[in-house]
Amino acid sequence: MIVEISHFLTILSAGLFLLTALFSFSFDNKNINVINLTSKLYNHSFLLLLSSFGIYIFLAANDYFSVLYIAQHSNTNLPLFYKISSIWSAHEGSMFLWIVFLALWGFFYNISTSVKQQLKALSIGVIALIIVGFLFFLLFTSNPFETILPIAPSNGADINPVLQDPALAIHPPILYLGYVGFVIAFANAIAFLIEGNSTIKWESFVRTWSLAAWAFLTVGITLGSWWAYYELGWGGYWFWDPVENVALIPWLLATAFIHSVYVSAKSSTLRIWTVLLSILVFSMSLFGAFIVRSGIIDSIHSFANDPTRGMYLLLFTSIIILSAFSLFILRVDKLKSEKKIKTFSKESFVSINNIIFATLAFTTILGVLYPLIYEYLFDQQISVGAPFYNAIFIPITLIAGFFMIYSINSKWSTSNIKSKLLNATTLSFVLSFCLMAIFMALTKITNIWIITSIFTGMLIFVRYLIVIFLLISKKKYSNPFSILAHLGLALLIISIALNNELSSERAILLKLNESSSFEDYKIKFQNIELENNDNFDSVKGTFIFEDRYGQEFTLFPEKRRYFARGQITTETSIFPTILKDIYITLGDQLEDGNWVVNIQFNYFIRWIWFSTCLMALSGILLLYSLNKNKRSLL
Repeated sequence: MIVEISHFLTILSAGLFLLTALFSFSFDNKNINVINLTSKLYNHSFLLLLSSFGIYIFLAANDYFSVLYIAQHSNTNLPLFYKISSIWSAHEGSMFLWIVFLALWGFFYNISTSVKQQLKALSIGVIALIIVGFLFFLLFTSNPFETILPIAPSNGADINPVLQDPALAIHPPILYLGYVGFVIAFANAIAFLIEGNSTIKWESFVRTWSLAAWAFLTVGITLGSWWAYYELGWGGYWFWDPVENVALIPWLLATAFIHSVYVSAKSSTLRIWTVLLSILVFSMSLFGAFIVRSGIIDSIHSFANDPTRGMYLLLFTSIIILSAFSLFILRVDKLKSEKKIKTFSKESFVSINNIIFATLAFTTILGVLYPLIYEYLFDQQISVGAPFYNAIFIPITLIAGFFMIYSINSKWSTSNIKSKLLNATTLSFVLSFCLMAIFMALTKITNIWIITSIFTGMLIFVRYLIVIFLLISKKKYSNPFSILAHLGLALLIISIALNNELSSERAILLKLNESSSFEDYKIKFQNIELENNDNFDSVKGTFIFEDRYGQEFTLFPEKRRYFARGQITTETSIFPTILKDIYITLGDQLEDGNWVVNIQFNYFIRWIWFSTCLMALSGILLLYSLNKNKRSLL
C-alpha cells in the first residue's frame, strides 16, 4: 500500500506541475494574483514530489522487495548507507533523484525570489514544464514503483559491487545538482526571450544560481574522477569515456557562461553570448541525460539500454532545445548591444574566453558523436581516445593561458594597454623563464608539449603572485575569487603535464615470498589470505615496499567475490605521498602459481584534484560573498 501512496503522490505532483505551467503561460504573468497562484502551486507540487521520494527512501531502507527496482538493486545484508544510495545506482532511481533535484532548484528559486521580479512567473512555468516532461518519462517508461506480485522475494539481488563505495553516495547527487542547477539560468533566459523586453535586467539575478550549480558540477566531476581512480582500478584521473565527456561539456560551457553573465550584468555588451550560453549549458545537460539513459553508448556509467526511453528522451530534449534556439533566433536583434566591444578591453578578453571554451565543448561533442555516426553509417565500432582530445585541448588551453595573462589588468570598455600591464607581463615572462630553466635542468624533461604546458602554468602562477603582491603592498584591488580560481587552473595545467611525463606503470609476475623491483623500490609478495565479510569474501595480498633508503610500507590489494551477483571486483591499495601515489592492483593467479600484479607510480595526481577543488572553492566563496553583500543591502 505504501508504495502505491508514493506512486500516487508522484502522479499528483506531475498534474500540479502541469497546472503550474499552464497558469503561468495562459494568464497574465505580471498579475500579482497569477504570480502568487503559480508560486503556491509549484511549492505544493514540489512538496508532493519530495514526500513521494521520502517514502521511496523509507521503502529502500526497510527492504521492501515487493518493489521491483529495490529488489533488483538492494539486499538485506547491505548497510543502511548503501540501501539508500542503491536508489541512484541504476536508471529508474537515479532518474527519480534527478527530477527531485530539478524541482528542488525551482523550489529554492521560487521561495527566494520576490514577486516583483518580472520574469518569476514565466520562469517558474518553464521549470514546471521541464519537470512534467521528465516526470512523464519516469512514469511511462522508467517506472520505479513497479511491484512484484503476488509474492515478493525474501532478499534482493544486491547493488552493483563497484558501486558499494562511500563516494557513490555523494558523487551522483552532487553531479546531478550541478547538471540541473542551470535550469534557473535557462528558465530566466527563455522567459526573457518570451517577454522580448530588452530593458529587463536578469543576468545579475541568475549569476549566484549559476555559480552554485557550477561549483556543484566541478565537485561532482572531481569526485567521479577520484572514485574511478581508486574503485574501478583505472589508475588515472580522466579516460575520455563518453559519459565522462558529457559531464565535461556543460562544465566547459558553464565556465564560459559565468564569465559572460558577469559582463552582461555590468554592461549588457555580451548579452547574445550570455543568452546563447545559458541555453547551451542546460541543453548539454539534457544531451548528457540522453547519452547516459538512451542506451546508445556502452560505458561503465551508462544506465539504460531501451529504445523506448531513448526515443522519448530524444523527442523531449529536441523539443526543448529547438524551441529555445527558435526563440533565440527570433529575438536575437533585441539582444544586440549598441556599445561596441573595444580591442584589449575586459569584454574583448571574455569574448575570446567564450570562443575558446565553446571550441573545447564542440570538440568534445564531436568526440562523443563521431563514433556513433560512424557506427550507424558503416556498421563498425570505433572509439575516439586521448590522442584526439589532447591534440586539440593542449594547444587551445595553452593559448587561453597566454590570453589570460594579458587580460588580468585590462579595463572595462577601455582599449588602452598601459605600460604597467606590459611591465607586469614582461616580469612574469622573465621569472617564468628562469624557473623553467631551473626546472628543466633538474628534471631533464625534453618533451616540447610538456615543457610548454609547464611554462604556461608557471606563467599564470607567477602573474597571479605579482597580482597578490600588488594587492598586499600597494592595496591595488584585485578579485580574490578570480585569483584563487586561476591559481587552481595554473596548478591543474602543471599537475596534468607532470603526471603525464613522470608517471609509470608495470605488470609483474610474483609468487608468494618472491620479490621484484620497480622505480627504486623493492617489492616483496609476503602473504595472501582469505577473508569473509557480510556480503562478499575476498583474497587479500600483502606486499612490502622498500625504498632505496630502507624505508618500508605495506599495501593490501584485494580481489572480492560478491555473494548475491557472483561478481568479482578488484580493490586497489594506494600509498599516497605529497608528490606521487604508489598504486597496486592484484590480478589473476596463473597456472604456474604466479600472480599478476600491476604497479603504478602516479605523480601529482592528487594535485590535479586539489586544483579543481581550489576552483570550486573560489566559486563557493564568491557565492558566499555575493549573498552576504545582498543581505547587507536589505
